[in-house]
Amino acid sequence: MKKSTLLLTLPCLLHAAEIHVSPQGSDQADGSAKSPLATLQAAKDKAQSYLGKESVNITLHDGIYYLADTLTFTPNDSGTQQYPVIFKAANEGQAILSGGSKLDLQWTEYKDGIYQATTPEGLEIDQLFIDGTSQRMARYPNYDPALKTKPYQGYSADAFAKERASKWADPTGGYIHAMHVAGWGGYHYQITGKDAEGNVTYEGGWQNNRKMGMHKDHRMVENIFEELDAPGEWFHNQKTNTLYYQPAAGVNLQSASVEVVRLDNLVEFKGAQDSLVQNITFDGITVRHAARTFMDNKEQLVRSDWTINRSGAFMLTGTQNISILNSEFDQVGGNAIFVNNYNRGTVVKGCHIHHTGASGVCFVGDPNALRDPLFEYGESNDLSKIDLTKGPKTENFPMDCEVADCLITNIGTVERQPAGVQIAMCAKISVRDCSIYDCARAGINIGDGAFGGHLIERVDVFNTVLETHDHGSFNSWGRDRYWRRDHLTTVQEAVDKNPELPFLDAIHTTTIRDSRWRCDHGWDIDLDDGSTNYDIYNNLMLGKGLKLREGYRRHAWNNVSPFGRLHPHVWFQGSKDQVYNNIFALTHGPARMFDPYVRETMVDKNLFTHDQYAVSRAADLGWDKNSLTGDAMYVDAANGDFRVKEGSLALKLGFKNFPMDQFGVKKPSLKSIARTPEIPTLQAAVAGAKPAPPKQHRWIGAVFQELQGEEFSSYGVSAEAPGLAVVRVAPNSVAAEIGLQVGDVMLGLNGENLSRTHKLHYYVNDLRRSRDEKATIQFVRNQKAGEYTVALALLNKK
Repeated sequence: MKKSTLLLTLPCLLHAAEIHVSPQGSDQADGSAKSPLATLQAAKDKAQSYLGKESVNITLHDGIYYLADTLTFTPNDSGTQQYPVIFKAANEGQAILSGGSKLDLQWTEYKDGIYQATTPEGLEIDQLFIDGTSQRMARYPNYDPALKTKPYQGYSADAFAKERASKWADPTGGYIHAMHVAGWGGYHYQITGKDAEGNVTYEGGWQNNRKMGMHKDHRMVENIFEELDAPGEWFHNQKTNTLYYQPAAGVNLQSASVEVVRLDNLVEFKGAQDSLVQNITFDGITVRHAARTFMDNKEQLVRSDWTINRSGAFMLTGTQNISILNSEFDQVGGNAIFVNNYNRGTVVKGCHIHHTGASGVCFVGDPNALRDPLFEYGESNDLSKIDLTKGPKTENFPMDCEVADCLITNIGTVERQPAGVQIAMCAKISVRDCSIYDCARAGINIGDGAFGGHLIERVDVFNTVLETHDHGSFNSWGRDRYWRRDHLTTVQEAVDKNPELPFLDAIHTTTIRDSRWRCDHGWDIDLDDGSTNYDIYNNLMLGKGLKLREGYRRHAWNNVSPFGRLHPHVWFQGSKDQVYNNIFALTHGPARMFDPYVRETMVDKNLFTHDQYAVSRAADLGWDKNSLTGDAMYVDAANGDFRVKEGSLALKLGFKNFPMDQFGVKKPSLKSIARTPEIPTLQAAVAGAKPAPPKQHRWIGAVFQELQGEEFSSYGVSAEAPGLAVVRVAPNSVAAEIGLQVGDVMLGLNGENLSRTHKLHYYVNDLRRSRDEKATIQFVRNQKAGEYTVALALLNKK
């Protein structure tokens, strides 16, 4: 019976309609191998007659397919599970989808090594590609590839200063790129001209959800004709239809291929939850020439630090079983792949995604699927009035999707709030066997707790947070309906009364396991504000280690941090957190935690390898009563094998070895070009073993303390100007009278920055000599800036 069934079904499985496409073909041809069609649109149309009756294999032969418009798939273009539609390159990577146009230009010398050419009437140029490589708009300061971890690889405080702009005849259409004042991503603006006084005018700055203004130094301008002064730079004067370009080394303009970008979405799957686009695969293609979208990045995500532009070179809305396999996304200007709202069974596998202007792969749901969503960081719910129904209101979000066996690198070449993989308002997204590195911000980011259940395993993520600040190779937020900035008071009280509040949105446990992480500019794994319901185990962390800011039910066990530590920041009492059977180099680095945290919380049975005082230091928090200090006895630390040998103290505490050779991409062609992180020496861990006691200064009845290490993050201030923490306020003191509270950070006095106690001492002496009647104290409370104006006589009161 089984044999006859197999014989009956085998012909159906083997038979498929075959359609061939070639750039040298014709849309009037029959689509056979000998007479191929010319465009993917014609192949899609021809496939209509076969849909639901037999599988459709569309072979894309080698060459560049310049798309006239976005290739759009609707529910009417769907395959079925039995009879899918497959677009596959004849040779992997050699069928290239382009959202641009090729120009045939006649170049003549302009001056100073710059050439010029006349362009077609009405042409707009967002990006210029010469011989397949994206060139740079004329900019100031010039791009310096050696400044890999500096903002924009070149910045200047006078980027658009009046004096600089006086040299610009007409900067209209230029762009200002500036980092966030605290380094939390960046902003972008379009220049609209100059005012009567010669100051640059501009609009924009909506690309960050923590709107605090641009950094005073970290600024860059581009698309300014007068700044065209370096090889590889270009400027297009649309009024005169003239393209100016200073050739990069080795470029022969007489033979060079010149391409410009037109489209932001090259392929779009356009369905809805009740009318899906289904069962379509793209396999082995290369995607190029997608426009930059940074000025359209306006939508606030739910109280994360992000805004988003729902757009991508591949855009998926309302789909099921769409697969993007073995494909390359090469220098696209915005997001490479955007999975928007309702999608099920999306697979991105075996892909090489690199040099993206924004993120690699985004999974972003509909905020209307959430209950009581808030958007701007400073907004808060009244916890006595929120909807207590658990889970989503609708199913309009991505679920059961995966990114697997991909190489994702050089993420955020334009925008500074991107991720290799971005997950927001989704459920059960898997990221596995991926190598992700060279990212302006996070390698993987989860923007909120709704709705959890994600699985991150066997990834290799490093060289992240290169140009930003206060983040991690993995980063998450959990500013869900239960979370408020005054979490230590209002949230703590509400959750004590109703322990289910943190789990109303984070309904499924997210797992991070069997992975390797390294972040030299933040934390290896960073669970920030409110992040809740995580299992974290079998991870190798090669940088500063694991940060757990306030949240609930984070279980971290069997991890190795041979150079770092646990960073517990501002925990809730009764958090249900558990941290055990780990190997840390150094004692924990708590921030804003002064009392024991033992109610429904356990930190114990950890091994500390480079700090003999770690256990005694943890006693203040009521932790690590059964932990040990000593040599972990690593198998081969120099070569990255941090398993431990028989007889290690870690094994006695309950640690279990896990594989150290399974991190990252597995596909042979990608693994052969993928980098791996550098392994520090164990001696590097010793430097941070014994931090000096923090310096303090007493004034107006309060104790002000310098912030150490990563403490600035727990207060929500910048590492550049962290201020002084208020750690004690005496009753009936002047500090209490003017309103200072424990947990505040004093940023400044009369506008003068305070980051060291000696500065406070200096400015206090100045006040005593001042003839002014009032003084101002700048402070931050619950990550919100404020200011007190105080009578000088009160401050100078003995």
